Amino acid sequence: MGRSVIRIAVALLVGYLLVVLVLAGCQRGMVYFPMNAPEDRLRAAAADAGMAVWEGPDGATTGWRTAAESPAGAPVFVVFHGNAGFALHRVYFAEGLRTAVENGPPDVRIFEYPGYGARGGRPSEDVIKAAALDALDPLFAAAEGPVFLVGESLGTGVAAYVAGQRPDDVAGLLLVTPFTSLVDVGRHHYRFLPVGWLLRERFPSDEALRGYRGPVAFVVAEHDEVVPTELGVRLYEAYEGPKRLWKHVGAGHNTMDYNPSAPWWREVTDFLLGHGGE
Repeated sequence: MGRSVIRIAVALLVGYLLVVLVLAGCQRGMVYFPMNAPEDRLRAAAADAGMAVWEGPDGATTGWRTAAESPAGAPVFVVFHGNAGFALHRVYFAEGLRTAVENGPPDVRIFEYPGYGARGGRPSEDVIKAAALDALDPLFAAAEGPVFLVGESLGTGVAAYVAGQRPDDVAGLLLVTPFTSLVDVGRHHYRFLPVGWLLRERFPSDEALRGYRGPVAFVVAEHDEVVPTELGVRLYEAYEGPKRLWKHVGAGHNTMDYNPSAPWWREVTDFLLGHGGE
């Protein structure tokens, strides 16, 4: 009996370790879900949506920007999207932000991650963060108006990182369904795994925001089944700069109210512009 118990325990331990090793090896495939499309097809879709190419200093596509002219000195909003699809799937951010700002529509740009859309490369935390700074540094230097960063889900980790690295250049943040870190999200979903030891893609927003003191608007979903609501609330509570929290009552992670006429767009932009300059 004793030997049988030992054999069973050893077999379970070996099976557990194999599961851990498999998950460790394929974790990026569990974090990133890019969709791809040819450049010409994306340009046509962008034009239909009132967007144009946002080119980097090297002429390559960095993402997409609103095609309609913004007045001189208008605020710039740069959107970092979630982990699935590609940038043009988030045109609703451009629609909501341009409808909400009264004194002339802002310049809204949606950043494309490497490996998404028609952009080459493979996504990882280090690659995305480096690409974000490469795109934003020239924009910070050239922008006539304040530059605000918008993050959605995974993109909140990117926005928080850039703000922590360039606190004097970022006028404010809008974080939609944010988290403290991907480690905390992983621990919620995989309680039986040593996530803190395994996970390489960490996006520690809580650490990044310690280096930032500008205004931050936090928007959470009441019934978020992907990013636990309490992680966004915890991030909000820990932040020491100007802040405000919005909760979409009854909403899940993918059922937020992004209608351009929704009141929260105006409330968020009024808060950010009031603290971060116009």
